[in-house]
Amino acid sequence: MSFNETVTELYESGFNQTLLNNTDLCTLETCPLVLASVDYVPSLGGNLFYLTVFAILLLLQLAFGYQYRTWSFTGSMFGGLVLEIIGYVARVQMHYNPFESDPFLMYVVIHTFPFPGGPVEKIQRSGVADVTPPCFITAAIYLSLSRIILVYGESLARFKPRTYTVIFICCDVFSLVLQAIGGALADTADTESAQQTGIDIMIAGLSFQVVSLTVFMALCADYAWAVSRKGGGLKSSVRSLRTRLPGFPVGRFHLFVGAITLSTITIYIRSCFRVAELQEGFDGRLANEEVTFMLLEGMMIVLASLALTAAHPGFVFGRNWNMKRARAELVSGGGSEKVEVGGEAVVAGEE
Repeated sequence: MSFNETVTELYESGFNQTLLNNTDLCTLETCPLVLASVDYVPSLGGNLFYLTVFAILLLLQLAFGYQYRTWSFTGSMFGGLVLEIIGYVARVQMHYNPFESDPFLMYVVIHTFPFPGGPVEKIQRSGVADVTPPCFITAAIYLSLSRIILVYGESLARFKPRTYTVIFICCDVFSLVLQAIGGALADTADTESAQQTGIDIMIAGLSFQVVSLTVFMALCADYAWAVSRKGGGLKSSVRSLRTRLPGFPVGRFHLFVGAITLSTITIYIRSCFRVAELQEGFDGRLANEEVTFMLLEGMMIVLASLALTAAHPGFVFGRNWNMKRARAELVSGGGSEKVEVGGEAVVAGEE
């Protein structure tokens, strides 16, 4: 039974009209959960756990960013983690009263970013909520790829390092614009067909983000294949990056590459989940199963953020994260280019 059908049934049964007209006045004792933001009471323990994890990771990212001057990476992670923290603060508030609109709207606005306000019942039941991809965290990943290419050699890449970053950040922005347009149309629609058009545009925006992530992963795989065909691995001039870390079978640079790979895959899984959820709408099964949400949304972003913090680029590149600064230290010699990375001279473009 749809949300509107349920409300109609409650209206005809003589249910308290004041509560039906203003669900902010509802409590778990006076109203059925079908009138709440979602058809479950958000877990206090689970949401507090994610909130705590994101807060700790934010503090670590700020500390590492200041120490190693990785400003662009830190700025991207800061944006993503702050939005996650605010979103989970709202979910903790929803645990105590899932009927109040303010916590839900905060959750919607934060996770949908450019989404306009509107009647909460209309937003929550149309499926127009919490669908914006973690564009800030993916921006950190795109920035990291450009540094990886600098270490292995630009000659093996399809594009210049900066080109990858610009292209895929633009793809994320385009995805956000589509979702904002779709959200605005759905929010201001006067008919069901017009609202569905807005939802379809939002689905197209999120699907575009999934497609762009797919292309990004394909280009990463293509570059990895090119590196392996050319002999693979870092050059002997980067001994400190090749040194195995205690308890790990690989060096710090390869650990960093592994973290980028893991974070990309987890965000991809999360984005695919969001497409499926939005297609069903908030009356669908996926939108009303908290365990599914906690695993395919929360846990995926936790794993991505944890990987990008544990293998922070500052541990590898030191204070030479900035591309302009790194290129300023390039020294030509013998057909090779040398750049200081993590305190060692990396030979870029060496065959």
